[in-house]
Amino acid sequence: MNKYGTVLVVISFLLLVSCASSPNTMQLTSPALKNNDIVPAKFTCQGEDINPTLSWSDLPAGTVSLALIVDDPDAPAGTWTHWTIWNIDPALGGIKENTVPAGAVEGLTSWDNTGWQGPCPPSGSHRYYFKLYALDRALSLTPQATVQDLTLALKGHTLAEAQLMATYQKL
Repeated sequence: MNKYGTVLVVISFLLLVSCASSPNTMQLTSPALKNNDIVPAKFTCQGEDINPTLSWSDLPAGTVSLALIVDDPDAPAGTWTHWTIWNIDPALGGIKENTVPAGAVEGLTSWDNTGWQGPCPPSGSHRYYFKLYALDRALSLTPQATVQDLTLALKGHTLAEAQLMATYQKL
């Protein structure tokens, strides 16, 4: 093989490697929540306490289902889980305000019950992370599953992640 052939092989290899390791492009957005902005009171314990609309895009090939964890790492007792939901159909493109998608399963929150429970910090401003996971399979978890159970089930099955963070402080 001449030097041009070798160069061509090396360039082809590098292009293949860079495509295979391209950065995560999956997006999580909301018309109600802007990244690094304030959670509108409507979605908190001081409002209607309903989940906001969330949308996703640019899911990786092979995505079979989605999972979502919403938590507050600033809670005095440690990270506080506000919502866990999995087996979300990726074709839906999002979750509408105050709804649970058909077929999706909600797990236990830090209040030891299922369903959305919005921001309600005891004092100061807290950060709320909406973390979306694209999965290569549906999960076999019951509604009694904790965030720890969900996190364990995600291992080895997560194709991509996206997150949105907003803050809230009681008025």
